[in-house]
Amino acid sequence: MESLARNQAAGADTAAPSDATLIYRQSRWTRLTHWLWAIALFFMLLSGLQIFNARPQLYVGKESGFGYNNTIFAIGAENTASGPRGYTDIFGKRLDTTGVLGWSGPAGQETSRAFPSWATIPSYYDLGTARVVHFFFAWVLTTTLLVWLVASLINGHLRRDLAPRLEDFKRLPRDIVEHARFRFHHTRDYNTLQKMAYGGVLFVLLPLMIITGLAMSPSMDSVLPFLNDVLGGRQTARTIHFTVMLLLVAFFIIHILMILAAGPINELRSIITGWYRTDPPAHGDNAPERSA
Repeated sequence: MESLARNQAAGADTAAPSDATLIYRQSRWTRLTHWLWAIALFFMLLSGLQIFNARPQLYVGKESGFGYNNTIFAIGAENTASGPRGYTDIFGKRLDTTGVLGWSGPAGQETSRAFPSWATIPSYYDLGTARVVHFFFAWVLTTTLLVWLVASLINGHLRRDLAPRLEDFKRLPRDIVEHARFRFHHTRDYNTLQKMAYGGVLFVLLPLMIITGLAMSPSMDSVLPFLNDVLGGRQTARTIHFTVMLLLVAFFIIHILMILAAGPINELRSIITGWYRTDPPAHGDNAPERSA
């Protein structure tokens, strides 16, 4: 029945091709939200780095400043015998990051800034513009995520495609080994690692990003006064927000690497047109068992 429903959904977009290995994998709604999230997160990342440049330190707790010893991360510049040098402090350990973090720019025109100009929106220092861009795309992300969640509950996408089943967890060790060996299976269904990764992003990282973002907003104190206390203070919320950003960047890098390893043309065609080429059925089987 689910196979029939998928074929009917495919017909709503385009006629099924004669090639039996080419199946309709991604609905219009999935493709639309995927690219909206990608665009929103891109602008939020670069504008967020610009905002971070205004105070390039992270703390744990409700307070911050010279009178406290709760700094766990800092980017800056210092004068040395060999000239200005950029540095990054992580839990008290100082790393020289000249040219990338702390002190960067064209030769002879270097300036002291946490993240370099090529990694921020706007490239020049403008906190006001960065905040406008960041908050606009934050609302785009939040609205799209909420609408996607409701729609996925209604159309069964969550239950059918993303919810791990018992057999998925049984296959997990094999999936890990096969991914480590770059051995991928191309089918309509997500494998266990994909379900866990996508679920972690959609139901843990993105909601946590939104919640910590709200906690950092003074205007939300009257609306959700308990939020800061739950998260351990505004400074802790800011640190969690930054950490989630790093995890999302790591997910993006791994996601791109997996696309390249599994076949970029096939993967991109799936998320652009919806159509995905699967493995030919094994002898005696009706369909391949797992996806890349």
